[in-house]
Amino acid sequence: MKISTKGRYALCLMLDLALHNTGEYITIKSISARQEISDKYLEQIITQLSKAGYVKSIRGAQGGYRLAKAPEEYTVGMILRLIEGSLAPVACLDDDPNLCTRSSQCATLDVWKQLNDAINNVVDNITLADLVDKQNSLTGNDYVI
Repeated sequence: MKISTKGRYALCLMLDLALHNTGEYITIKSISARQEISDKYLEQIITQLSKAGYVKSIRGAQGGYRLAKAPEEYTVGMILRLIEGSLAPVACLDDDPNLCTRSSQCATLDVWKQLNDAINNVVDNITLADLVDKQNSLTGNDYVI
């Protein structure tokens, strides 16, 4: 499993919104400038986040985006799965129950299950609030990739 640039940038975008979570709406241009990511690329990502209800938006001169919920309510796993889809390291773990005709005879299946469980345990137990705390302890400044 490899997280795409889009997945990484989605997490950066959500973290930026969490770091600047004052209740005010934040423009894509300001996030783009802080994160040094193309505003056009961020617009594509924010559309997905908005459709999923992860962010609220408002149009107009005072428009922008903000988190729909508190940072504590978002996990890294939620954000990555929205953008990336399944985080499973192999396709046969995408189906539950496993539909692979060889699964009952596959010696490597337990390796993939353990890896999948480890990945999910990490991403599902780190919240945006945790990342805000980590970022503030590292720099105290705006987050830049």
